[in-house]
Amino acid sequence: MNFDQAHVIVLNGVQTMSLFSCLFLPFFCALVAWLLKAEESTSAGQKTEPDWSSPVLDRHGQGSSLFHTWAPSIKIATLLIAAFVIVSLHTLAWALTALFCCALCVELTGMSWTRPLRRLAALGGFLGMLVVIVPLTSPVQSGETVLVLPGLPEWPYSLAGAHLALTIVCKAMAVALLMEPMLATSSLPQTLQGFTDLGLPASLNQMILLCHRYIFVFQEEMRRMQRSMRVRGFVPRTNIATLRTMGSGFGMLFIRSFERTERVYEAMLSRGYQGSFPAEVRQKITNMDLVKGVLFIMIAAILLAGDRLLPLILF
Repeated sequence: MNFDQAHVIVLNGVQTMSLFSCLFLPFFCALVAWLLKAEESTSAGQKTEPDWSSPVLDRHGQGSSLFHTWAPSIKIATLLIAAFVIVSLHTLAWALTALFCCALCVELTGMSWTRPLRRLAALGGFLGMLVVIVPLTSPVQSGETVLVLPGLPEWPYSLAGAHLALTIVCKAMAVALLMEPMLATSSLPQTLQGFTDLGLPASLNQMILLCHRYIFVFQEEMRRMQRSMRVRGFVPRTNIATLRTMGSGFGMLFIRSFERTERVYEAMLSRGYQGSFPAEVRQKITNMDLVKGVLFIMIAAILLAGDRLLPLILF
């Protein structure tokens, strides 16, 4: 490959390891947090069995932070606009600024950082591939700076490609963090009611609410079936008998789910269900809610204006 028009920097082994260690350090930290949380859950499960019927999306729905007291409809609309603004950023410096702002929002909610870190860890594999693949496959332009890795002279590591990949990574992490204050600081019915106030059909609202509630019931039913199969000596293997047994188990699960659905629907009708659930007491929109919305829109506008008018380049 011709590098005559590019600035070439040849790295040794130590410099290459340092480069990739810096790139993957955030994902490694998130993965460690995820594993520690799984270990804590396992240790806690040995003492007391968790309540599988309790919703998990709104576990932190009660609080007194500025996000908890924010009207859900205004909060959702404002943070969605902020998310679209973050996605439209072009430069790494302002993407990092947006990531810092979103991390500050998570901190202001007063929630534990365990779940946000697990969310980032779930994105870590895909985002890590971007950091490696995009710089290695970016075409080398005239005047660019490229890093030549040991043993890979035909695959130059483009700093412009790294800039693009890291910008995408920062924007994705920022939006992922922003979902926590948007969705986890109100109860699930209040959040869905906020989406309904923004135009989401009420029937879809009810479907989401029922699915969220009964997915835990079906999950527990599947766990019971698995325990029953193990008690009867079932050991999963890579053969036809295992596939046949698992297929029968899934079929029985679907039949039980259908029967349970019919019983639930009949119970709802006997209790006066007429196509809609009684709405919770709606949180009234106050002037403070509007002030919060305007403040966040201004912050998003500053990020967008700075990205367009002050394109700070880190490389």
